[in-house]
Amino acid sequence: MPPASAAPWEVRGSYFEACNCEPVCPCRSIGGRPGGRSTEGLCQFALSWHITAGSAPGVDLDGLDVVLAGFYYDDEPGSPWRVVLYVDARADPDQHRWLADIFLGRVGGTTLRNFAAPIGEVHAVRAARIDLDHRPGRWRIRANGQVTVTALQTVDPDETVACAIPGFNHPGHELRARLLEVDDTPLQWSIRDRCAFTTDFEYRSDD
Repeated sequence: MPPASAAPWEVRGSYFEACNCEPVCPCRSIGGRPGGRSTEGLCQFALSWHITAGSAPGVDLDGLDVVLAGFYYDDEPGSPWRVVLYVDARADPDQHRWLADIFLGRVGGTTLRNFAAPIGEVHAVRAARIDLDHRPGRWRIRANGQVTVTALQTVDPDETVACAIPGFNHPGHELRARLLEVDDTPLQWSIRDRCAFTTDFEYRSDD
């Protein structure tokens, strides 16, 4: 059974993403100013979370990983996201359900407020062999051989950079992605030398 939306849950850890915008991504808040349109009017992205500590009723989520790949058009009404969610293959069935419901915004809370509300189409939720590295200078996402992201270089603007997905209260570091590749129909692109971002995150259910 899916978890009840009123049940308490919490996840926190490290975050790393890349998209096809030029760095610094114009969607981000820079120096406290709100972001705007993506560089090309089409955002193609891969987001990753490593959960260092997490729990839901009767479920331990520590140490698990999640990746979300997708795209949206700025000028499409509502800019709905079309996504594939990759859930750590090490998760048991209860952990898998909870992670899917948390990161797709199905159980409300911070994820729904920060980023999941625009999700319009979920093409798949896949158990995946996920390999994440969120350490400085070694940033990497791999999921099932269908998502590959690498970044080595920081971009150093003079002002604070923050992203809505981990939350504007979690400013981080802008990066330059060496590779952002997704091959999971209908998500298919291979992009080099675009933007990336890393910080920490903390999401929880509504009180």
